[in-house]
Amino acid sequence: MAFVVPAEIGHAPYAAPLIEYLLSQFERVHVVPIAERIFPELSEDCWLLYADGRGGRATGIHLSALDRFEFMAKTPVATQLVSAEEWRNGWRQRLRPFLMSGPSRDAYRRLAEEPASVRLGTIAKTGIGYVTGANEFFHLRPSQAEQRRIGGEFLIPSVRNGRALPDEALTEPLVAAWKSKDEPMLLLRLPREGDLPAAVRRYLESDAGQKARLAYKCRNRTPWYSVPDVNVPDYFLSYMSGSKPNLVQNLARCSCTNSVHAVRLKRRSDGSLLRQGWRSPLAELSCEVEGHPLGGGMLKLEPGEAGNIVLHRGSLTPDDSAAVNQGVRELRRWRHCAG
Repeated sequence: MAFVVPAEIGHAPYAAPLIEYLLSQFERVHVVPIAERIFPELSEDCWLLYADGRGGRATGIHLSALDRFEFMAKTPVATQLVSAEEWRNGWRQRLRPFLMSGPSRDAYRRLAEEPASVRLGTIAKTGIGYVTGANEFFHLRPSQAEQRRIGGEFLIPSVRNGRALPDEALTEPLVAAWKSKDEPMLLLRLPREGDLPAAVRRYLESDAGQKARLAYKCRNRTPWYSVPDVNVPDYFLSYMSGSKPNLVQNLARCSCTNSVHAVRLKRRSDGSLLRQGWRSPLAELSCEVEGHPLGGGMLKLEPGEAGNIVLHRGSLTPDDSAAVNQGVRELRRWRHCAG
């Protein structure tokens, strides 16, 4: 059996049951990752999947990583045999880490298990921001809020997308600059119960309000104008990035949409640990290992993937640093990221 398959077979959760089935039904399962796109006009990376010996049972996955696709009279020679146990328990049923060299993979596993390392999910909760259902209606410019006489008790500054985030910390002076530019950065946050001022009711009954309440999210919640899950996280985390995801401390006490992840510390005292660990080169490699590629060279982190990011508090030896940086370069090359 032979198929051209999406490269998601190397990391997607829904690919694991397929590989498990093939391992239980064939003597040999062979996956061929290909770095250069087989179909250049598509943004979808594709790999090759072979299975042979129907009725048998495989103990591992043969892997042959190729730079480009060329005519082959027979399947390529396997350069690795990934044991089923290591695939399941060592790498959470992902083949993508095996695109790294052995020294990079070994260094990552060893460093992740050191006492100086901790997973992000053990010290913080990562989730999506709020969903308004009608962003243009619920995000007001300061001039709009003033013109409509909507009081500050019903407004909260918000990060609408990852492009608005600075490198390390979101500060009050930066939010003040947003206001001075009259950007649509004030979220209309209304309670589910209680009377509303006349000015707010007039805005809800405006033409824009009549249109917003018909949007899917709005018409399926009660009341339609109360946006749920509005919180003020400790940090923001970009969930799609060209190179390394950006972790930004929320010093300005803003909320955020679901265009960025909201990170909340379980204990306030772990803030320094998070910041120190994020600066480690191991965190950069961990984002590549635990996240997954999208088209166009982008890296995406789902909340569960973000929780697995390794934060290392110590310094790396020269050998470990070289292995970690090599792993970053290798995985970025496979997702077509030059940075």
